[in-house]
Amino acid sequence: MGSTSPATYNHVAIKGFFAQDDTGTDAETYDYRKHNLSIAVRSYETDTPETVTFTQWQRFEFYLRHLNAQAPADTHYKLLIAGRHGQGFHNVAEDFYGTQAWDDYWSKLEGNGTMNWADAHLTDLGKEQALEANAFWRLQLEVAKMPAFESYYVSPLYRCLQTANLSFEGLELPKERPFRPVIKEMLRETMGEHTCDRRSRRDYIQKAFSQWVIEDGFSEDDELWLADHRETWAEHDVRTRKLLDDLFSNDTGMFVSLTAHSGAIASLLRVTGHRAFKLPTGSVIPVLVKGVKRI
Repeated sequence: MGSTSPATYNHVAIKGFFAQDDTGTDAETYDYRKHNLSIAVRSYETDTPETVTFTQWQRFEFYLRHLNAQAPADTHYKLLIAGRHGQGFHNVAEDFYGTQAWDDYWSKLEGNGTMNWADAHLTDLGKEQALEANAFWRLQLEVAKMPAFESYYVSPLYRCLQTANLSFEGLELPKERPFRPVIKEMLRETMGEHTCDRRSRRDYIQKAFSQWVIEDGFSEDDELWLADHRETWAEHDVRTRKLLDDLFSNDTGMFVSLTAHSGAIASLLRVTGHRAFKLPTGSVIPVLVKGVKRI
């Protein structure tokens, strides 16, 4: 991953495969755990008499492999499944103080004397949400026959590192598809001003997650976070496009896990043309993305 200079792509979310891209699906009441991740019950052009006994996930996987096999050399399809971290202490603080007071004052502090939220860690509820995701993935793999992820990418902010670890550790995975995440800067939350979005030092992260891969070029200190400037949506979208260019240039996998943040996932949906779909903490959304290399 990241071994060659990324090409630039046009990235488009393909509709009709998951309920979350349907405007009739209510994001406010949606619970991914109750709906088999809302993979659409539908037919595919690759269906045959032999696949009639396959699960919906198995038939979708067969179809996605067909799409990539038939696509031109400059076109790739990937299923990106983006999970928002579990509840962090910064979420508790914002709920307590209110968004306006949080944005104007409290978010710029390290904590309030009772709890700290600089590079916020998970609360007990946040840990429970990640363990619920673990149970969900276990059922998806064992019962629904969902294909195991080929790649795992995680934001370097501590709440995401914890979430990914609790969500995927201990699952029975194919030997050729182990859980070995890559920590990537471009998956971070909207950067600047809020101390909860300032990451820890590289050596601190490496010590806590020693078996994980940290991408090349990852600095010791956080050189991206600024105390006096909050990233705009347009600025965030620029780095999301860079992230997608990197994935489509350097990762040959079709089933990719992203553990990130509400702002990062919202940016992913914007740049791919997916409908807005707000996720509560600990929730997940699948996005089928077609990437076409620009000339």
